[in-house]
Amino acid sequence: MEGELQRCLGQRLRAVRTAAGLSQEEFADRLGIHRTYIGGLERGERNVTLRTVERIADRLGVEAITLLRGEPDASRPAAPPLVVGTLPPG
Repeated sequence: MEGELQRCLGQRLRAVRTAAGLSQEEFADRLGIHRTYIGGLERGERNVTLRTVERIADRLGVEAITLLRGEPDASRPAAPPLVVGTLPPG
């Protein structure tokens, strides 16, 4: 399905952010990007580069592939759990 990876990334980012108890603005500040960009990512509206995914994953302390994998289904292996805790200082 077109845009599936964008939506998956957005869902995973929102899950990390909410689990950390952060607003979009706080999350964006910690990642070093603008709040409206985070909103677009979370809604699956932004077509990001792999380099951007790598940078975000690095700041979150996870592997980039972890952010791109969605909920497990019978046709593919489950994504490793996200490590959610205190984000590195911005």
